[in-house]
Amino acid sequence: MTSEQRQLRQTLIFLRTSFEAVQHSIAGRLDDPLPCWLDTSMLTLMSRELARCSQQAKPLFPPLVTEQVFIASQQCDLLLKQCPGVLSSAVCYRQLSAIMLALTNAIEQTDTPAKRRWPWQRRF
Repeated sequence: MTSEQRQLRQTLIFLRTSFEAVQHSIAGRLDDPLPCWLDTSMLTLMSRELARCSQQAKPLFPPLVTEQVFIASQQCDLLLKQCPGVLSSAVCYRQLSAIMLALTNAIEQTDTPAKRRWPWQRRF
Protein backbone atom coordinates (compact mmCIF):
# COMPACT_ATOMS: atom_id res chain seq x y z
CA MET A 1 0.00 0.00 0.00
CA THR A 2 1.42 3.38 -0.99
CA SER A 3 1.63 6.30 1.39
CA GLU A 4 -1.19 8.06 -0.51
CA GLN A 5 -3.41 5.01 -0.13
CA ARG A 6 -2.60 4.76 3.59
CA GLN A 7 -3.31 8.44 4.11
CA LEU A 8 -6.63 8.25 2.27
CA ARG A 9 -7.59 5.12 4.21
CA GLN A 10 -6.83 6.89 7.49
CA THR A 11 -8.94 9.85 6.40
CA LEU A 12 -11.84 7.49 5.63
CA ILE A 13 -11.47 5.89 9.07
CA PHE A 14 -11.45 9.35 10.67
CA LEU A 15 -14.58 10.38 8.74
CA ARG A 16 -16.37 7.16 9.66
CA THR A 17 -15.53 7.74 13.33
CA SER A 18 -16.71 11.35 13.08
CA PHE A 19 -20.05 10.32 11.59
CA GLU A 20 -20.41 7.73 14.34
CA ALA A 21 -19.83 10.44 16.97
CA VAL A 22 -22.48 12.64 15.33
CA GLN A 23 -24.88 9.71 15.30
CA HIS A 24 -24.25 9.01 18.99
CA SER A 25 -24.97 12.66 19.79
CA ILE A 26 -28.56 12.22 18.58
CA ALA A 27 -29.06 8.65 19.81
CA GLY A 28 -30.97 9.75 22.90
CA ARG A 29 -33.60 11.45 20.78
CA LEU A 30 -34.52 8.59 18.46
CA ASP A 31 -38.09 8.45 19.67
CA ASP A 32 -38.39 12.23 19.55
CA PRO A 33 -40.69 13.31 16.67
CA LEU A 34 -39.19 16.80 16.63
CA PRO A 35 -36.75 17.78 13.88
CA CYS A 36 -33.11 16.93 14.28
CA TRP A 37 -30.86 19.98 14.48
CA LEU A 38 -27.36 18.97 13.48
CA ASP A 39 -24.45 21.36 13.20
CA THR A 40 -24.55 22.08 9.47
CA SER A 41 -21.14 23.76 9.44
CA MET A 42 -19.54 20.55 10.72
CA LEU A 43 -21.59 18.47 8.29
CA THR A 44 -20.53 20.76 5.43
CA LEU A 45 -16.88 20.28 6.35
CA MET A 46 -17.32 16.49 6.46
CA SER A 47 -19.18 16.54 3.14
CA ARG A 48 -16.36 18.48 1.46
CA GLU A 49 -13.80 16.06 2.84
CA LEU A 50 -15.84 13.09 1.58
CA ALA A 51 -16.06 14.65 -1.89
CA ARG A 52 -12.28 15.17 -1.88
CA CYS A 53 -11.74 11.57 -0.81
CA SER A 54 -14.06 10.38 -3.55
CA GLN A 55 -11.95 12.17 -6.17
CA GLN A 56 -8.66 10.99 -4.67
CA ALA A 57 -9.80 7.37 -4.45
CA LYS A 58 -10.31 6.98 -8.21
CA PRO A 59 -6.66 6.46 -9.19
CA LEU A 60 -5.63 4.84 -5.91
CA PHE A 61 -8.19 2.11 -5.22
CA PRO A 62 -10.30 -0.41 -7.13
CA PRO A 63 -13.71 0.70 -8.46
CA LEU A 64 -15.57 -0.96 -5.57
CA VAL A 65 -13.82 1.26 -3.03
CA THR A 66 -14.31 4.36 -5.16
CA GLU A 67 -18.00 3.56 -5.57
CA GLN A 68 -18.55 3.17 -1.82
CA VAL A 69 -16.81 6.46 -1.04
CA PHE A 70 -18.92 8.14 -3.74
CA ILE A 71 -22.09 6.68 -2.22
CA ALA A 72 -21.10 7.97 1.22
CA SER A 73 -20.45 11.40 -0.28
CA GLN A 74 -23.83 11.45 -2.02
CA GLN A 75 -25.62 10.31 1.15
CA CYS A 76 -23.89 13.09 3.10
CA ASP A 77 -24.92 15.68 0.48
CA LEU A 78 -28.50 14.45 0.73
CA LEU A 79 -28.43 14.73 4.51
CA LEU A 80 -26.97 18.22 4.26
CA LYS A 81 -29.69 19.35 1.83
CA GLN A 82 -32.39 18.19 4.25
CA CYS A 83 -30.70 19.54 7.35
CA PRO A 84 -31.41 21.25 9.65
CA GLY A 85 -34.98 20.93 10.63
CA VAL A 86 -36.47 18.80 7.87
CA LEU A 87 -35.62 15.36 9.21
CA SER A 88 -36.78 13.75 12.43
CA SER A 89 -34.06 12.44 14.72
CA ALA A 90 -34.85 8.84 13.73
CA VAL A 91 -34.56 9.54 9.99
CA CYS A 92 -31.36 11.51 10.53
CA TYR A 93 -29.96 8.59 12.53
CA ARG A 94 -30.74 6.17 9.68
CA GLN A 95 -29.19 8.54 7.11
CA LEU A 96 -26.00 8.68 9.18
CA SER A 97 -26.05 4.87 9.32
CA ALA A 98 -26.16 4.72 5.52
CA ILE A 99 -23.11 7.00 5.30
CA MET A 100 -21.21 4.92 7.84
CA LEU A 101 -22.12 1.66 6.09
CA ALA A 102 -20.70 2.89 2.79
CA LEU A 103 -17.54 4.12 4.53
CA THR A 104 -17.16 0.82 6.39
CA ASN A 105 -17.50 -1.09 3.12
CA ALA A 106 -14.87 1.12 1.48
CA ILE A 107 -12.45 0.74 4.40
CA GLU A 108 -12.87 -3.03 4.45
CA GLN A 109 -12.07 -3.21 0.74
CA THR A 110 -8.78 -1.36 1.12
CA ASP A 111 -5.93 -3.71 1.71
CA THR A 112 -3.86 -3.30 4.84
CA PRO A 113 -0.56 -5.19 4.82
CA ALA A 114 -0.50 -8.11 7.27
CA LYS A 115 2.39 -6.63 9.24
CA ARG A 116 0.29 -3.50 9.95
CA ARG A 117 -2.81 -5.38 11.11
CA TRP A 118 -3.68 -6.15 14.69
CA PRO A 119 -2.72 -9.73 15.61
CA TRP A 120 -6.34 -10.91 15.60
CA GLN A 121 -6.86 -9.49 12.11
CA ARG A 122 -3.93 -11.30 10.52
CA ARG A 123 -4.53 -14.24 8.25
CA PHE A 124 -1.97 -16.97 8.61
